[in-house]
Amino acid sequence: MSQHRTSGDGARGDRAPDASPEYDALPEYAERVLDVADLIPSGRVMTYGDVAEWLGEGGPRQVGRVMALYGAAAPWWRVVRADGALLPGHELRALDHYREESTPLREASRSAEGHLPRLDMKRARWDGVTGGDGGTDRDEDQDGVGRAHT
Repeated sequence: MSQHRTSGDGARGDRAPDASPEYDALPEYAERVLDVADLIPSGRVMTYGDVAEWLGEGGPRQVGRVMALYGAAAPWWRVVRADGALLPGHELRALDHYREESTPLREASRSAEGHLPRLDMKRARWDGVTGGDGGTDRDEDQDGVGRAHT
């Protein structure tokens, strides 16, 4: 699934012929994080820690750093904080995406700053295995045995 992405503003695409490979090439870990972000189905989310666990490498801070530096062209709104709070500074843009994709949200309490909703993590969180339809907890083979991701 790996696609070539360029660094800088996070835009994907083919590298300019005269661009220096050491400047334009993404670090391998960043490429892997962005590939996972691309896999998350519409209407579902993974936490920074979920992505790191799925990869078996790094941690939430490393994933957050990759998303901050290179995630502009990825579905960044699908990689979220574990508490379901919307990404500071990008709340309204993220909320537009969540509403468009019917991502489960929890209404904000009256005491919540800005009265912004949070993600309903119980319903929106994707385990990296099931489809985006919110169906079963695991994909099942014909013999009924669940498949784990590798």
